[in-house]
Amino acid sequence: MSLPDVPSLAGVLTSDQVACTASAIAAVQEPNGAIPWFAGGHTDVWDHVESAMALTAAGRPVEADRAYGWMLNTQRPDGSWPIRFDQGRVTDDGSDTNYCAYLATGIWHRWLVTGDYRAMAQAWRAVKAALDFVVELQLPRGEIVWARGVGGEPVGTALLAGSSSIYLSLRCGLALAELMGESQPDWELAAGLLGHALRLHPEAFERKDRFSMDWYYPVLAGPLAGGKAMARLDHRWDEFVVPGLGARCVEDEPWVTGAETCELALALDVVGDRDRAVAMVSSMHHLREGDGAYWTGYVYADGVRWPVEQSSWTAAAVILAVDALSNATGGAGLFRGEGLPQIQDIVGDDCGCRDAGPSADRVASLATYTRQNTE
Repeated sequence: MSLPDVPSLAGVLTSDQVACTASAIAAVQEPNGAIPWFAGGHTDVWDHVESAMALTAAGRPVEADRAYGWMLNTQRPDGSWPIRFDQGRVTDDGSDTNYCAYLATGIWHRWLVTGDYRAMAQAWRAVKAALDFVVELQLPRGEIVWARGVGGEPVGTALLAGSSSIYLSLRCGLALAELMGESQPDWELAAGLLGHALRLHPEAFERKDRFSMDWYYPVLAGPLAGGKAMARLDHRWDEFVVPGLGARCVEDEPWVTGAETCELALALDVVGDRDRAVAMVSSMHHLREGDGAYWTGYVYADGVRWPVEQSSWTAAAVILAVDALSNATGGAGLFRGEGLPQIQDIVGDDCGCRDAGPSADRVASLATYTRQNTE
């Protein structure tokens, strides 16, 4: 296993400063390997994986391996994880589909950075179980409901940002499957249907237009690309971006957040807009503390940091954005889709599924077609 150079970004963060930020993440890791939001806070598996990815990128494989080991040790027989842990105790027993899918992204990232085939192979069974769990909750039109409740029934509607993240995780899972020499046609079908819904069926998702994540995630996670992706970012730029401070979490509140700002930088990097991406990362450093930790957000109308917490996942987003913009590690191009399979929209623009989704018979025939052409 090779260790990466610690990322740095000229004029923004030195490698020593990035290393300090990684240390701030490692400092809150619990003895069992879980990485909570902050010391004494709760853990969810999505933000936990994001922090593990940052530790990997910053050259801290021991802590990253402990984090992924915790994932493997806490996965349930159906492939899922609970929504929330507090100091090792499950406090929300539901299952969030996006949370569960994100292990595939983390393990693919770890492979890209370290080239450690053995660790990747050890995690493969968990990745398979997690993605199989997720695709079972896909609806005929392509969207994936956001959660399964304690009783096992699907909960609520599909979420645009979460489903976009699942789309990326499915592509990462397919890339891992290729490394393992296995065919996963059901995942390919699921990704094709999901990408179609994300691009052409906004009505399939619960409307959360006030949240910046719903604005940039279809670009960040890959379902939207090229000119359409750039146009999407430009369209609401002035609603969400506060010059010199970062990106708002919600468009109607005077509140900028570090993680959303760095994720927006990653989305800008995806469309090749490096100048604005660097400006975004630079703009949020009023949230940085001397030890490398980051406050979650800043209410600029009141001049106060809120919530009063230094979140591990904010620090992680900084490291991943700096890595992407500096190309320091093999995982720097993850969000740009480097090394990931292209997903065909197997439904097409003229789908006739705006109201009801494709019929079950059509989905079955698409599944058969996909299997025949991938096995």
